[in-house]
Amino acid sequence: MNFIDVVGTGFTVLDRIYADDHNVAAEELGGSCGNVLLSLAMLSRQVAPVLSLGMDDVGGRLVGEFSVAGAETRFISRRDDRTSPILTQYLDTTSGRHWFSFTCPETDEELPRFEPIDSEEVERALPALTNCTVFYTDRLSDAIVDAMEAAAEAGALIYFEPSNVGRLDLFERALRISTVLKFSLERLGELVDTVDLPEEAISVVTHGGAGLELRKGAHRHWCRSFPAPIVRDTCGSGDMVSVGLIDWLITLEASRRSALDIETIVPGVEAGQRLAAENCAYEGARGLFRQRGANFARTVLNAPPGTEGNR
Repeated sequence: MNFIDVVGTGFTVLDRIYADDHNVAAEELGGSCGNVLLSLAMLSRQVAPVLSLGMDDVGGRLVGEFSVAGAETRFISRRDDRTSPILTQYLDTTSGRHWFSFTCPETDEELPRFEPIDSEEVERALPALTNCTVFYTDRLSDAIVDAMEAAAEAGALIYFEPSNVGRLDLFERALRISTVLKFSLERLGELVDTVDLPEEAISVVTHGGAGLELRKGAHRHWCRSFPAPIVRDTCGSGDMVSVGLIDWLITLEASRRSALDIETIVPGVEAGQRLAAENCAYEGARGLFRQRGANFARTVLNAPPGTEGNR
């Protein structure tokens, strides 16, 4: 098959956004993996999600959003034994605060959770896994780590963005092949400091609203956050940083055989920070894409260094 820019798997859900008065403001594809992959597809990158969804309306809607954005959807499985995942997001647009729940506010019932791909789905996705520039994931399972290793063996950059550790054996396997490790200092900083990363790996360590730190070996570089002109919703800020950095890695035509260093990726990180700051003015993790379109997002990413606003 043709070479693919990004193959990814992980947390992809239908976001139900309840804003201010707790009426549904929007329903759209969400989750870190979903946001990153869909945004890159909208930016005209070749994207192939590898997911396991149900044969239900929610699954159809998620596949439809990927398809409309131009993503390759043949590696998304639809199964009768699964129910597609849904996540509730509550949003206070005055403060920009948001919080999440897996409970339906109308019925108080537990919402369907994300379930990872299995070994058969990895096998079916091998044509994509062995022909991509970047492999992205934010979740781990035995099958997902197998997919990471298959992509790494074929020369892909591995972009790993964990929200928690889960099984330590899987986490350590994933770290051993990661090219870019992006994590929150507050959530995972102490643990990541105790494990060995590959010498060529670059860590992107987020410090909340203050900014982020790039690490490679003993080398450190601080990237202060970009000021948001308007703050209605900070959801998706971290995802937009990943979008900017992955988009930059694709532009560089980087691979595992490339000599990636911190100076090389700083422009991509800063592009993602600009996108994150602009996105805060809109409701939803990809509000900027929905309200202003992918062309505007591209102008933000491509702005000259030092540019802090494109409004």
